[in-house]
Amino acid sequence: MSTEEKSLHFIEQIIEESLTNGFPKDKLRFRFPPEPNGYLHIGHAKSICLNFGLGLKYNAPVNLRFDDTNPAKEEQEYVDAIKEDLRWLGFKWNEELYSSDYFQQLYDWAVAMIKNSKAYVDSQSSEDIAIQKGSPTQPGVDGPYRNRSVEENLKLFDAMKNGDYPEGSHVLRAKIDMKSTNMLMRDPLMYRILHRHHHRTGNDWNIYPMYDYAHGESDYVEQISHSICTLEFVMHRELYNWFLDQIYDHDKVRPHQYEFARLNLNYTVMSKRKLLQLVQENIVNGWDDPRMPTISGLRRRGYTAASIRKFCDIIGVAKRENVIDYSLLEFCLREDLNKTAPRVMAVLDPVKLIITNYPEDTEEWLEAENNQEDFSAGFRKVPFSKELYIEREDFLEEAPSKFFRLSIGREVRLKNAYIIKGESVVKDAAGNISEIHVTYDVDSKSGSGSDASQRKVAGTLHWVCVQHALEVEVRLYDRLFSDEAPDSHKEKSFLDFVNPDSLEIIKGFVEPSLANVQAGEKFQFQRLGYFNVDFDSSSEKIVFNKTVGLKDAWEEKGKKEENLLMNTQKEINKYVKEKDEDNVVSILNTIIGNIKSIDNYSLLTQTIVKNIKNDNNALLFSNLIILHSDKITVNDIDEDSLTKLYSMSLKSQLAAVRLLTIENLQNDVDNFALFKTQLTELKMNEKNEKVYKLLNDLKI
Repeated sequence: MSTEEKSLHFIEQIIEESLTNGFPKDKLRFRFPPEPNGYLHIGHAKSICLNFGLGLKYNAPVNLRFDDTNPAKEEQEYVDAIKEDLRWLGFKWNEELYSSDYFQQLYDWAVAMIKNSKAYVDSQSSEDIAIQKGSPTQPGVDGPYRNRSVEENLKLFDAMKNGDYPEGSHVLRAKIDMKSTNMLMRDPLMYRILHRHHHRTGNDWNIYPMYDYAHGESDYVEQISHSICTLEFVMHRELYNWFLDQIYDHDKVRPHQYEFARLNLNYTVMSKRKLLQLVQENIVNGWDDPRMPTISGLRRRGYTAASIRKFCDIIGVAKRENVIDYSLLEFCLREDLNKTAPRVMAVLDPVKLIITNYPEDTEEWLEAENNQEDFSAGFRKVPFSKELYIEREDFLEEAPSKFFRLSIGREVRLKNAYIIKGESVVKDAAGNISEIHVTYDVDSKSGSGSDASQRKVAGTLHWVCVQHALEVEVRLYDRLFSDEAPDSHKEKSFLDFVNPDSLEIIKGFVEPSLANVQAGEKFQFQRLGYFNVDFDSSSEKIVFNKTVGLKDAWEEKGKKEENLLMNTQKEINKYVKEKDEDNVVSILNTIIGNIKSIDNYSLLTQTIVKNIKNDNNALLFSNLIILHSDKITVNDIDEDSLTKLYSMSLKSQLAAVRLLTIENLQNDVDNFALFKTQLTELKMNEKNEKVYKLLNDLKI
């Protein structure tokens, strides 16, 4: 196998094998088949890049086909949004097609199947059909209408089409095998009655084909050679092929279905149903909210099409499911924006800085580089004067040795300008700093070539000239969910993990070069991150969205929390060994404070379970987390683990463990009853006064 062949992903290998075995290259045809029942998300981008990428590689047509078989959930709005997303990603489709284009053909094939005794009208309720189909371990049984005559089936199906029956009264089912090990083959539904207005066919139809029936047959009509879908459709392949068997003409191309692993991204949800719920419950401001994983949301936030295509290329095409870290998507974005985004200065939490020895009523226009990664980007002029804004966090009155920003008596450089030295501050009535007074070195101007200009100082600060500053609205977006797998916890709703700090709206100041920005333009606010002009902007009010920070703040936070928990366990050891009562209280307060500061739900629950072992300190740690964390409750720990924790802890030789366990059981009504006998026995033998008193207060 050549080096080039080894680099092919498995779908490309399948296509190469097809061509080697004689399949005509000019018959290759692909499609991207979205259902217009929601906006596309980043998971769809992987499928889009795969299908259209194959089209480009093999110079083969790729159709955009809308599988619009459910008018109850589909809207023209979604069709338009999907087309806009595809264009923005940079792909062109060969034909724009719809499953609804084939409604008559699908109906005719269904009639032929009835005539061939391969389909029948079932008049059972959906509940009865579900019971009759059995379970994965129990075969289904024939329903009471399975052996209706062809004539009766044809008559009923025609009446269904004409709108003579209410929704739910009849369905058309394929007649396959009620004992099949694949439950999808147990006489699946082909048509249901829906008296709904269709966005394209209006009220022409009263029956609509099911996805499993329409999808493969539509592929056949379009002569799709390789029908590519995600792994959840593996079990559907047998049904896909069965439906094709009923209509296949050997003179035509027969589509074949192949499955690849869908994109799973942490810290978000990929279900259209759940994304719709976020929209409907006003948790976000529409499908294009910049916190959403939708392509339109990512676009509005400031993502580039190139970064999404690069992301899809890096994660590749595989057969095995895995979870991709959100930080990889952000990395691809930073790489792209670093090359293309102009650098500008903005201050988002301003405090006034006054250069006391700078001449009054003097103003300079300094030269600033637009992008050091792109020499062709050139330079711009920024105004400089006596009064500036800097970030409040860039100044400390009394700073530690490793604080490389401005403080009293220390020097820093103002970007593209001069070296300044902190002299004094002015405070308001509440004690907050309202002004910072500094002096500047007149000979230290950046780029002047003087000895003073080449002096090395601790840090460089960005700034904005007060006189020329533009006030703007800045929307600071963060991840929508605080947990890495928000929809994976059985006892919790994914909505429980919505990050309350996912959006903060503030006022900031930017340099005057941004006065005429247009929606969609992207910039790097120096030292702050990448920002994008929102389409809510107007000539009266400019609005910026924070796209992504310069560093992965979530990775840093995650590492900090992991390290904090590790260090807290060391504090547990100190706590247990400490004899001085005052020190015991101090150490315990530190432990509790650390536990309360941890936001990562999964990290906390995993830490609890990991510490359920024959180790007194470990048991103490688990009980402390349950008692003091406000991010989890006992209901978040699986029943077996929790029972094991309580049982082992009540037997612990360490009184502090027993004491905490009793407190936790007090708050856990369900388990308290289960452990009443063990608590009674413990009371009879308990020698520690505090534990005995607590047990006695429980009146066991």
